[in-house]
Amino acid sequence: MTNTSRPNQNSLGDISLLYASVLLRATEAEGGDAERLKSQFHLNDPELAAPEGRISIPRFMRLGQAAIATTGNPALGLRMGALTRPIDAGIAGLAAETANTVHQSLATLIRYALLSSRNSRGEPSLAAEHRKACFYSISPYNQYNYFVVDSILAAWTQLIRHMTGRYDILERVRIEYPSIGLDEVFESWFRCPVEFGAKENSIRLKESAWLQVPSQAHEGMHEKLTSWCEQELQQIRKGWSVADRARYLMTPLLRGETPTIETLANRLGTTPWTLQRQLASEGTGFRELLDNTRRQLAQDYLQETNSSLSEIAWLLGFANPPAFHKAYRRWYGISPGEYRKHIKGNN
Repeated sequence: MTNTSRPNQNSLGDISLLYASVLLRATEAEGGDAERLKSQFHLNDPELAAPEGRISIPRFMRLGQAAIATTGNPALGLRMGALTRPIDAGIAGLAAETANTVHQSLATLIRYALLSSRNSRGEPSLAAEHRKACFYSISPYNQYNYFVVDSILAAWTQLIRHMTGRYDILERVRIEYPSIGLDEVFESWFRCPVEFGAKENSIRLKESAWLQVPSQAHEGMHEKLTSWCEQELQQIRKGWSVADRARYLMTPLLRGETPTIETLANRLGTTPWTLQRQLASEGTGFRELLDNTRRQLAQDYLQETNSSLSEIAWLLGFANPPAFHKAYRRWYGISPGEYRKHIKGNN
């Protein structure tokens, strides 16, 4: 059964350990010491094989950086994509494999992404009119998170190749972060033009691939598996209060600006007045929820990431770093810089 933990238990998010298993397979395939990584990050084989096992986003990124260091391959995310199987996306992957078209496969993967991944930065999306699958922005980019974008876009591509038996399936790949000098490697892997420094992370399919029937298409099985996925998704959301749902949608909106209650209510499909009333019935309000969300995220960013204080201020939606410093001192009685020095001093 899917983990039904409330969404505020890990403010930066977590993902299925199945993704960590793919990363370790890629490490081994590239000649790296996967066993040493498992020991270093306290991962064991039964834990990695458990469908319900999770790993925090920051820990996964540190694992990825360690894997890149031990293999010497900065494009390890592409290797991860090549080794990704439908089952590595859990039941959503199996449901996608049995869909009637590639378009439906991607729609299935993206609709049920929450079953295996919950990230404070956002959710993947599908732009059907442009035949695109989009991965949300995880800026600011650094050496710790490039591989995440690579691995997701490559995994989607690999899944489609697996389902169609074709390699010529893409028209274009767009990647938000700037080129790292491996453009030819990426274009050779994706077999299409790759644009770095783009406005989004996405793959755009050829129309023939978008409409192709997967080799494992089975309408009855797809219906059964998506029904199971839907039950799991509803089970996750069943334990969420209105404040939980609001916090989940609020966090990606914080980057560089403070979201308004009007924007949040629109995302929730309600009115500002109704949202405020619902939050009040749960003993909170919009301003309090915003403040508490920022407070928890700030602590986790400082503890678990190497993001600079100015990057954290932007990620929390403050107008400038001094505003973040002032808020943090109000929350914890010290500055964020002092807290980070304290953490480093104890490690």
